[in-house]
Amino acid sequence: MNRERLVELRRRLSGTGHVGYHIGLVSVSATIAILLPYAAQGFLMYWGLVKNEKVYLVSAEIGVAMVLIIVLNFLGRSLRDGKLAKAARGAGLVHVFPGGRRVSSARITSLIQDHGFPRHVMIIGSTGNTFVDPEGDLHFVLKHCLEAKVMLMNPSSANARARAQSIFHPDITLESLMAQTKASIEYLKRLRAAQKNVRVKFYSDDPNVKLAILGDHIWLQHYHTNLDIQYMPMYAFQYNPKEHGLYTIFYQLFVEKWEHLDTPEYDLETDDLVYRWEDGTEKRRVPFSWAGVPRVFPPSVSPGVSSFHENGAVVETPVAVM
Repeated sequence: MNRERLVELRRRLSGTGHVGYHIGLVSVSATIAILLPYAAQGFLMYWGLVKNEKVYLVSAEIGVAMVLIIVLNFLGRSLRDGKLAKAARGAGLVHVFPGGRRVSSARITSLIQDHGFPRHVMIIGSTGNTFVDPEGDLHFVLKHCLEAKVMLMNPSSANARARAQSIFHPDITLESLMAQTKASIEYLKRLRAAQKNVRVKFYSDDPNVKLAILGDHIWLQHYHTNLDIQYMPMYAFQYNPKEHGLYTIFYQLFVEKWEHLDTPEYDLETDDLVYRWEDGTEKRRVPFSWAGVPRVFPPSVSPGVSSFHENGAVVETPVAVM
């Protein structure tokens, strides 16, 4: 409830900020217009003092040259940045955030909540820790969305084992990734029990992108081979009905991956993997077992338990209490 109020407050402050910007711009323009005659008079007085002094004259010329160099460099850079900005707008790119920064994470969470409340949400991820953690980017969005389609990596696939082995962290194992996926499934089950329209599918190929489609915005991160995704930059693309941009491509990527016949749906009620024919009718069911998977706790862990975090998940590892 508090987050809903914060979202509404941010929206109102955003509108107030635009009005304040225009008021400030008009005020600055009026101030410059009023002070311009006094500035001209002061310049003429200064020029009368230094026009016959060589040292002052040379100093003034050097100062003017430096100002011109700075201004021309600024204009050149502005032109180059303008071309890049135009290309970014054509591609639909509206935000870029470097990975591994707390300030960026807070800003990202704020923007994602604005874009995804309340919307139809489509997500591709690895284990889904982003929406299990109450402080994660997508937890609030999934909790309040109208409909959700979620795709996670099949934790029993060969690519999941390869993913666990490729990340250089002693605590990241196949079992820990399965534990994180299990926690995501349990959270989605709770959403289903709360009458949310939630569907889950497991893919078995390598995780390439972490993708969240929130209405007319897409948030994207790339899965690095050897790094945790929290260290990777995040991009936001907006749908442009005229130029389309990259939004359409990533949207089609999700649809093709979701509708692929080799991508089974995870039944949240029976824990079965359901394969379907092209017409959507059920082809076969395969029971999915979570046997031997360790328990997963929220980020606050009780004493006597060491833990590791990967996108917010915490896996229990008992240790000796001294």
